[in-house]
Order: sequence, then C-alpha cells, then structure tokens
Amino acid sequence: MTAAHREEVHRIAARAALGVPGVAALQPSLAERLALSAPRPAAAAAAAWAPAGGIRAAHTTEGGWHVEVRCVLRADRRAVDIARQVRERVGSAVTAWLAQHDATAPLTVLVTVTGTV
Repeated sequence: MTAAHREEVHRIAARAALGVPGVAALQPSLAERLALSAPRPAAAAAAAWAPAGGIRAAHTTEGGWHVEVRCVLRADRRAVDIARQVRERVGSAVTAWLAQHDATAPLTVLVTVTGTV
C-alpha cells in the first residue's frame, strides 16, 4: 500500500465517522494542531502528512491496518453508543475499501472521545 492508499483510508474513515449521528467533529491531535500553526512550508508538509484531522491510520506489523479516530460528540446522546457506532462504521467502510483493492487484512479501529458540545 502506498501513501496515496493511506490518505484514502484517512478520507474514508473520516467520512464514515462524521456520518454517525451524534458526532460533532473530528479532533486533530496535538501534533497536527502544532504543525498547522507552524510557518507555511511546515504547515503544508503537515497537511500532506495528515489529510484528515482526527484520523490516524498505520500499517501493523501483521500487514493489517490500525485506525485511530478522535472525535467530539454532541452531549445529547450517550457517548458509549456513539463511539460503538463510529467504530462499526469506520471498520465497515475501511474493510469494504480494502476488499475492493484486494488488500483484505486485519483491521483494528480505536475510537477516542475527546469532548462533547
């Protein structure tokens, strides 16, 4: 899998997570926020490294994928229910994309709730 594939996994995971009712936004990591506040050349490099703030995808040593989703939720719903839905939808979306590209591999999805609004 190339860097372009990793960027596509970022986009697919972000789209799936934001489609879950109760998800208000994706929360960029501290490293992403610091990189985006840097001077323009560094900020451009950071944007290329992390196309979808709040999502981090990486290959595992077993040849699979590990996707982390950091999200901010709406306060009018149970966080545990929304987090489960995010994990299920991101897992389904990324698995379907990998299957289309003949790259079926083990996938883990970790959802972190960073706040509520």
